[in-house]
Amino acid sequence: MAGTTPEADWVSRLADDVIAEAERRAPGKPVVCASGLSPSGPIHLGNLREIMVPHLVADEIRRRGIPCDHLLSFDDYDRFRKVPAGIDPAWSAHIGKPLTAVPAPPGSPYASWAEHFKAPMTAALAELGVEVRAISQTEQYTAGAYRDQILFAMRERHRIDAVLARYRTKQAAQAPAEPEDEAEAAAVEGSGAASEDDGSAAAGSGSGYYPYKPYCSVCERDLTTVTSYDEETTELAYVCSGCGHEETVNLSAHTRGKLVWKVDWPMRWAYEGVIFEPSGVDHHSPGSSWVVGGQLVSEIFGGKQPIGPMYAFVGISGMAKMSSSKGAVPTAADALEIMEAPVLRWLYARRRPNQSFKIAFDGEIQRTYDEWDALSRKVAAGEAQPADAAAHARAVRTASGPLPATPRPLPYRTLASVVDVTTGEPEQTLRILRDLDPADPVRSLDDARPRLDRAARWVETQMPDEQRTRVRSEPDAALLASLDEGEREGLRLLLDGLEEHWSLAGLTALVYGVPKLRAGLSLDAKPTPELKAAQRGFFALLYRLLVGRETGPRLPTLLLAVGADRVRTLLGGQA
Repeated sequence: MAGTTPEADWVSRLADDVIAEAERRAPGKPVVCASGLSPSGPIHLGNLREIMVPHLVADEIRRRGIPCDHLLSFDDYDRFRKVPAGIDPAWSAHIGKPLTAVPAPPGSPYASWAEHFKAPMTAALAELGVEVRAISQTEQYTAGAYRDQILFAMRERHRIDAVLARYRTKQAAQAPAEPEDEAEAAAVEGSGAASEDDGSAAAGSGSGYYPYKPYCSVCERDLTTVTSYDEETTELAYVCSGCGHEETVNLSAHTRGKLVWKVDWPMRWAYEGVIFEPSGVDHHSPGSSWVVGGQLVSEIFGGKQPIGPMYAFVGISGMAKMSSSKGAVPTAADALEIMEAPVLRWLYARRRPNQSFKIAFDGEIQRTYDEWDALSRKVAAGEAQPADAAAHARAVRTASGPLPATPRPLPYRTLASVVDVTTGEPEQTLRILRDLDPADPVRSLDDARPRLDRAARWVETQMPDEQRTRVRSEPDAALLASLDEGEREGLRLLLDGLEEHWSLAGLTALVYGVPKLRAGLSLDAKPTPELKAAQRGFFALLYRLLVGRETGPRLPTLLLAVGADRVRTLLGGQA
């Protein structure tokens, strides 16, 4: 990629490794990258890393003109394990059913639990420019796509059991640490596979080890135990502890069951020819699915484990009034309501997979945008470091083309302040945006979109009520009457300069300059501790007169939002 080097960019370095490995394993074939998600609940921003790491690598491979297939397996044939908080407890009757056989949460327009949680992620990936080939494991299993692999696994069940047995003691002795907080626990809950099941629980009942788990044909749940299997006829007998049903089926035609997870995952690596797939930290403890899967795929299924890093946790900073995810951790769809797709892509692209990071939903999002805008200016000027320039390039476009961009990317914090003061009223908003830079005015709100809409949504859903700005309707007569002569002089200097300085830059110079003029200093005087104290006092006075408290949005933006006439009225001058 132009302007980057493998040493500077983790994506390029991984792409080099994946291309070389693909040439060794499957020369001449498209490179296969893979991701897996369980739609057992909201697919969180932590789980999005499961998609973004292979996406960025696959996209780099495509940029180099090499065919690459990014598979996204939705593990929607996994069992429904528990009823989340906030859902009718009656849904516990569905525990043990495939996620695609569980009704969607109340009020959902989707046909099943799985589709309810898959749909927003699918839409978010499209907005993010992530191109995947989605695979429903329900469709794969019920269509018999893995029939040969299932029959093979049942023939080799004793060898599979022996491989798994090597790790069962280690896994019990070195269980992974519990997540440190609720957010991390929720992210782990929804990551990758729905469980670390290896089928040993049923073996412990005395029926022998079987890597295949039928869903009961009567109650649809997986509360089943295989009691016998005939390799010659492929007749499989099971009993359901849930409803008591007993049945014998022909496994060569049976499609209402699946391989247990620790066998299913390595089977699919071999079946799909996966070259690259990262995995979360929850899959890397001793005896976990990634560790055991590496042995099973090579010793049993005749394939190779994908290469791929372990990725670290993605945290969240602030989650006020989250509405759509209804969980401890917000989703990609939630994030895209308050930030543009390139910014969200950048947060994943700029950190190596093993580095944890946080996504801001609180006021820190303004700092995130400040960093993004500063980087964009450096890139435009050719001054960005190679790794930073690479992350920016991966954020704003894919191999298929550029992502939508805001024509006039005004500062996010400015847009949020304007929306806060105007409550989003279009004419007032446009008036203020025009006044930000009279020499080059914003001519339409569309010039500031979609960033303006994202900032407006942030104000609506994330800004705490106590931080909202409510401009006074009438002057504070008592406060104005109590001012000393120095404070009155400061207000006069401000009001006298309004017309000349009516722009964002001009008002910034004015509000910082008034305390300098009062101290007999020039406007370009260096700040001193005494001057900074005078500025803070002046700013607090303005906030009290304008909004009734001592803090608020940045004063230049607030003054523009209030309007010159109203500012004069509230500060005791003539309207």
